[in-house]
Amino acid sequence: MDNFTHKGTEKVTQSSNSSTGIRPAVRVIAGHPSADGAGVKIHRVAGFQSADFSPFLMVDEIRSENPDDYIAGFPPHPHRGIETLTYMLNGEFEHRDHLGNRGAIAQGGAQWMRAGRGIIHSEMPSQSRDATGMHGFQLWINMAAKDKMSKPGWRDIQPEQVREVALDDHGSLIRMIAGQWQVHGNPESAPLLDAAAEASVADVRLVAGAEVNLPLPADHSVLVYIYRGALDTGRGAVSRGNLVLFGGGESLKLRAPEDAPEQGTGMLVLHGKPLNEPVVHYGPFVMNTREQIEQAVRDYNNGTLAE
Repeated sequence: MDNFTHKGTEKVTQSSNSSTGIRPAVRVIAGHPSADGAGVKIHRVAGFQSADFSPFLMVDEIRSENPDDYIAGFPPHPHRGIETLTYMLNGEFEHRDHLGNRGAIAQGGAQWMRAGRGIIHSEMPSQSRDATGMHGFQLWINMAAKDKMSKPGWRDIQPEQVREVALDDHGSLIRMIAGQWQVHGNPESAPLLDAAAEASVADVRLVAGAEVNLPLPADHSVLVYIYRGALDTGRGAVSRGNLVLFGGGESLKLRAPEDAPEQGTGMLVLHGKPLNEPVVHYGPFVMNTREQIEQAVRDYNNGTLAE
């Protein structure tokens, strides 16, 4: 049980749920403070070399009421070989890229970007310094080797486009941002269906004591990042800022502790098909070999990355 209250390095646990088809919580990975872009303060969980993460690579959370922590944003920078998904709970961000795409999202909205063979973009706060803080996430999703040099792309998903379904009569809900889900026995499609590796992302919010069981593909990896309250795993509570990796099974059971705060538990639920391919990561580039990374750096330096 102590494994699930530990807030340092990852811990491995055992569970008897696997025989019932319910995925056991097998590992907790603590997030850590970091910075990116022009000094933006973030809380990061990275899993570039973890097969359990695949196809996901990283979860970044921006959460601050101090504009000095985020106002400088992420000026123009390159990417190759990944997709990103940005989702906002509070605050506003604007995307611009070399393809001419431009769009802003606010509370409840999301943005998807496919770097493919190369994209240069910026992500900048579009709110004033006196706004009521910022809270959002960016996920890095790996691309299969055969797709890494594909055409880049981008789209935004406004809050009203996100599919939202009540989970009970007390305020629990699921907001489906990407991929395929099944809720109350009904198949549900999120607005974003063309993410890499069948990657699916949802925002699940549970009131204190609430429980939900989500059927998920048995061959998918499943990760849950807690951004509010705590998740009751049955073997202890995992607090905000940590990520839980789940083992094999046919469904995912999520439960908010009885003593959860008034706002309950909030979490990002991620599932996707593992790629089972080598991962070589250097800064904004994620490829399969060191030679491909070196080529990406050369392409960026000589101005051909985004051609």
